[in-house]
Amino acid sequence: MRTEQVKEFLKQHGFLDRYIQNPTSSATVELAAQAIGCEPGRIAKTLGFVTRQGPLVVVACGTAKVDNAKYKAVFHEKARFMKFDEVEPLTGHPVGGVCPFALNPQVKVYLDASLKAFDPVYPAAGAPDNAVKLSLQELQTLTNGAWIDVCK
Repeated sequence: MRTEQVKEFLKQHGFLDRYIQNPTSSATVELAAQAIGCEPGRIAKTLGFVTRQGPLVVVACGTAKVDNAKYKAVFHEKARFMKFDEVEPLTGHPVGGVCPFALNPQVKVYLDASLKAFDPVYPAAGAPDNAVKLSLQELQTLTNGAWIDVCK
């Protein structure tokens, strides 16, 4: 797991104090919302996709669903989620803990417009039992992610 790399990344950027170690699993949106004590929409879920240009992640609000037509309009191909056994080798993070930073270098990051309904948000931090509290501006700065609209 990349928890130590994520913590080091957060430390280098002055956000280590935002790291949250949950006492229980936060591997799903529902579990994360319960562990943190927030509404599910504030969980910034990281969705992994495989594309012709390589792997990418889309960070969306916890209650959002990918809209296939919107996805195809943005990426010019059909959405193909990473398979369970592809997630960790492609992103560097385990399923349930994929975070939008400290990723493998080839992974591109996008931020979905669905996040804009919530501020702050809580993305995972490299393991299925942690998170980090960030404002939308901080999330954009840390990920250097481009804003897109691919969810409903």
